[in-house]
Amino acid sequence: MTTIVNGLEGLKALAGTDLGHGPWLEITQERVDTFADATGDHQWIHVDVERAKNGPFGAPIAHGYLTLSLVIPLFGQLLQVEGVTMGVNYGLDKVRFPSPVPVGARIRMSATVVSVDEVPGGLQGTFDFVVEIEGAPKPACVARPVYRWYP
Repeated sequence: MTTIVNGLEGLKALAGTDLGHGPWLEITQERVDTFADATGDHQWIHVDVERAKNGPFGAPIAHGYLTLSLVIPLFGQLLQVEGVTMGVNYGLDKVRFPSPVPVGARIRMSATVVSVDEVPGGLQGTFDFVVEIEGAPKPACVARPVYRWYP
């Protein structure tokens, strides 16, 4: 984990930094079902375990947007910024889901700092995130999120 203790000044020095990999996280059926309840997306490939066994993936899979939502806590395991009053998720420049995440699989994320730029009142960081599936040849998600921090 990288910890920035001097706020915006420390963030400026991060451009080009590889933040490494975070720990593995198991994707459980309970997590998938909870996400389905929260979003109203109860498609059988996610929540009907028996039917999904005979489906195209051979098992239930996590929603792509569940995987994307997990980048928030996974990113928190790679970078902590102290000395700022607020950090916000500003958006995404790109998101792709190259491979489904079967229930029971473990995922982890790696991140690279693409750029850190000044914006009115703070700094904006752009990152490359890769969410990999343990033992899988292709990642579950690749994304280019944008965050902002304010003093």
